[in-house]
Amino acid sequence: MRVRGPLDNFGFRPEPAYLFVAGGIGITPILPMVREAVRRGVPWRLAYGGRTAASMAFLDELAPHREHVWRYPKDETGRMPLDDWLARPRPGTALYACGPESLLTAIEEGSAHWDPGTVRMERFAARPRPAVPRAEVEVVCARSETTVTVPADRSVLSALEATGVPVVCSCREGVCGTCETRVLDGVPEHLDDILSADERAAGDRACTPACPGRAEGGWCSMCDRATADGTARCASRGGRS
Repeated sequence: MRVRGPLDNFGFRPEPAYLFVAGGIGITPILPMVREAVRRGVPWRLAYGGRTAASMAFLDELAPHREHVWRYPKDETGRMPLDDWLARPRPGTALYACGPESLLTAIEEGSAHWDPGTVRMERFAARPRPAVPRAEVEVVCARSETTVTVPADRSVLSALEATGVPVVCSCREGVCGTCETRVLDGVPEHLDDILSADERAAGDRACTPACPGRAEGGWCSMCDRATADGTARCASRGGRS
C-alpha cells in the first residue's frame, strides 16, 4: 500500500502581496492563508462577505486585523464592490478567492486582464456548462492494451469503471484533481475547474477521464494517475485526424 499526503489544488505560494476574497463558507480555506501572510509579514487585504454579520464565521479571530479586513454583510452593505479592486491589475499581488459560484464567476470576468496565474480560486462544485453535441470515442489503457468504447452520453470515467478498469477519482465533477493524468498526444477537451489556462495550453495533462470530455480533432492519448495500469489513450471512432 502506498500512502501520500493530501492533494492540494489551492496551494498558498510565496508572493510579494495578497488580496483574499471570501464569500460565506469560502472563508474556510482563506483563513489559513491569512494566518500565513501575517506570519510572513507580507502585505495583505481580505474582502469577506456573507448574508449577515452573524452568519460570517471567524470574525472574532479577524478582529485584531480589522485594518486589513473589509467586511461586507450583504444585509448591511450590499454586494462586494469587486470592480473597485479588479479594474486595475495589481502587479506583484496574488488574488486568492473562494465562495459561491456567482462570486467566483464575477471575479474571473472582472480579472480577465490580470496577468496569467495571479488569480487563483477554489470551487465547491463544477461550474455550469452548456450542453454540446459529443461523439463516441475509444479509450485504450496502453499498458494493458485494454480498449474501452465511451458512448457519447457517458463520461470516460464511467465507461472505464463499467469495464472494470480501476480509476482513481473522488468528486466526479472535475473540481478535486484526483483524476488528473498525463497527456501523451493530441488535444483533450478540458471540462475541469482545476487546470489553469497555461496548464491547458501546455497540453501535457488533463482531468478529462472524470468528466464527459472528448478529444478535440479526433485523437488524444493519456496516461498515468487516472487509471490503475498507468496509461490511457483515446481516439474518436473516425480515427486520428
